[in-house]
Amino acid sequence: MSYFRLQRTISRPVAVRGYGFWSGKPVRVEFRPAAVESGITFVRDDLSSRVRVPAIIEHRLDVPRRTNLGCEGATVEMVEHVLAALAGLQIDNCEIGVDAAEMPGCDGSSLAFVQALDSVGVDEQHEAVPQLVIAEPVRIASGESWIEALPAALPATNTKFRVEFQLDYPDDPIIGQQSISLAVSPDSFRQELAPCRTFVLEREADAMIRQGLGTHVTPQDLLLFGKYGPVENRLRFENECARHKTLDLIGDLALTGCEIIGQVIAHRSSHQLNAALACELRSRFAQTMPLRASA
Repeated sequence: MSYFRLQRTISRPVAVRGYGFWSGKPVRVEFRPAAVESGITFVRDDLSSRVRVPAIIEHRLDVPRRTNLGCEGATVEMVEHVLAALAGLQIDNCEIGVDAAEMPGCDGSSLAFVQALDSVGVDEQHEAVPQLVIAEPVRIASGESWIEALPAALPATNTKFRVEFQLDYPDDPIIGQQSISLAVSPDSFRQELAPCRTFVLEREADAMIRQGLGTHVTPQDLLLFGKYGPVENRLRFENECARHKTLDLIGDLALTGCEIIGQVIAHRSSHQLNAALACELRSRFAQTMPLRASA
């Protein structure tokens, strides 16, 4: 099963400014049009060598709580929200110039990136999108957490990619059990996932601050959960936490470098498990170039 689609890039450059959640450093991210079949590539504009870091699983660095990439001694950090925005909007080729290592946290979601990309629009290019078609089930587990990829549903559903995320915080009923199942398209990503924010428990935030991390971040910059709910903030969706985990998953799976055709179901999955699935999909299923259907 395949679905023909032409590759796309943005029509002109557009920038987003902000501060890194972990580092507190200011950063400017400039999205730039890119040639067909070039994929997504970060460029460290602040380095004299302007190191290029392709957004593929081979360059992923194993760090906790976020997705970092590294190449030729340079890193780009917390890239998952940027990659989710591009993948969610079906933008296949883009150069991302940055003047610091860490991407801006903004409000903890992909919304600022989506709004910037939508403001400039997209151009179709002349080659088909490379696809990774899930032909058989793949499951990866770690303790009580697991993630599974399945073949796409029947063609009659016209759904290329569906994701389901099951969140479970048994010791923290203020978050508790949440889930979401979504057919991913640019419209559904904009409306259902892009505004959904990073969340952290108050005790986790306190521990990070003691380590000197995120000391400048306020409860208005993300979702900070105390005993009775979000601190000095309000939920945008009742299941916003599960939705944000789905956003992260889409960003992590973008490291396959392909459009995924199939279904992914995740239960308490992490960036590490998401990346393990991306790696397994890359190694197990060959990239294909779909043929345009005849008229």
